[in-house]
Amino acid sequence: MTIDPQTGHGFDAPTPAVAYAAAPRILSEINAVLAIVAERAAERRWDLPGSEANDREFWLRKAALLDRIALQDATPDAMAAAVEAAGPLVVFDLRHPTFVAGPHGPDSIEWDPSYRPYVRQEYAAWHKDQ
Repeated sequence: MTIDPQTGHGFDAPTPAVAYAAAPRILSEINAVLAIVAERAAERRWDLPGSEANDREFWLRKAALLDRIALQDATPDAMAAAVEAAGPLVVFDLRHPTFVAGPHGPDSIEWDPSYRPYVRQEYAAWHKDQ
């Protein structure tokens, strides 16, 4: 079976089309993520924006945003940025497993060789609850 993190083929996770079907426009999401960064900078709080749930939301939204950009611009740089952005979300979820919403945790073999489908799984579950 072929596994493709870009299309989601071969992973037990929502496809990009399903995961991001109700997502805001990319420009709106860029503004939302940058607003969180600006708030952190203004308060000089780069480690936590106030609570673990808010911190996770930041990492999730940033990873999903960069994944969506890589889906539209499948250049090596865009795809590498999406892979890199998934890392902090995975680390957070490994430390705080109660936040994981999908059927497969971040330590699942399901995500080999890429955590981008994990981001989609978690974004779809998070966005459904918004």
